[in-house]
Amino acid sequence: MEKERVIIIGSGPAGLTAAIYAARANLRPLVLAGGLYGGQLMLTTEVENFPGFPAGILGPDLMATFREQAERFGARIFDVDATSVDFAGRPLVVRTDDAAYETQTAIVATGASARWLGVPGEELLRGRGVSTCATCDGAFFKEKHIVVAGGGDSAMEEALFLTRFGRRVTVVHRRDSLRASKIMAERAMANPVIDFIWNTVVERVLGNEHVTGLRLRNVLDESLYDFDCDALFVAVGHTPNTAIFRGRLDLDELGYIRSPDGTTTSAEGVFVAGDVFDHRYRQAITAAGSGCRAAMDAERYLEALDFAAPAPTNVAARR
Repeated sequence: MEKERVIIIGSGPAGLTAAIYAARANLRPLVLAGGLYGGQLMLTTEVENFPGFPAGILGPDLMATFREQAERFGARIFDVDATSVDFAGRPLVVRTDDAAYETQTAIVATGASARWLGVPGEELLRGRGVSTCATCDGAFFKEKHIVVAGGGDSAMEEALFLTRFGRRVTVVHRRDSLRASKIMAERAMANPVIDFIWNTVVERVLGNEHVTGLRLRNVLDESLYDFDCDALFVAVGHTPNTAIFRGRLDLDELGYIRSPDGTTTSAEGVFVAGDVFDHRYRQAITAAGSGCRAAMDAERYLEALDFAAPAPTNVAARR
């Protein structure tokens, strides 16, 4: 079995940027992209805040350019999922359903998945009024009525950010009080643009081409009613894609990979990039930057290994 120099697990902005840098360093990275490459941007329509695209670009088109650039420099990208890893010894081992790969280094860039409500109309209207990222999509709803579903810190951050654009922001929460920290709750409740609908859940997203409203259910009396709005931002959390790393890497209480410096992990030779450890920023540009850092640190790690390796013995010269 040929040993790889670096395997990158994941193919969002972090993974493919790592692939670009590793490929330009002549490491011939192998990218296990997953069955659906591209990360969360594949679910995004217009991206207007990624540098270099003043007119904006569709999320899938942006990820296609990332992939094309990585392959141009020699990255090998396989559209398969990593199913298990063994990071306890040397070499590191990464397995898929059909193969096992040995590698000197690995970069984990599997990202995180937004939690959705799972109600009718939500999937149909993703990118057409339904979103999980206010920073990404809030500017599309200037002077519109926006609903945020959720009651934690993330929901309050989204609601407060969206007041920069919406004429009205309504928070729909299933309980009669917020789960958010006291300071975040006070900020949101003091903002005159934000109002609240308590003890209520979203049952359906209404609209055909774009969001026109929501069907809401009061959890106390089970009454249903339709509520007019222009957008729904779902803010019920993210789930890091770390299932195969449990027991292999140190994870925090939320399941994100711990990293003391933003690239290294608890396993020697294993680096991390993107939303799989960063649950604060969660932006394509910050993920891409961390992919660059991880690839450069992996390259330096490999250089140190090469320097420390004993020189090959020239048997013929000794005779």
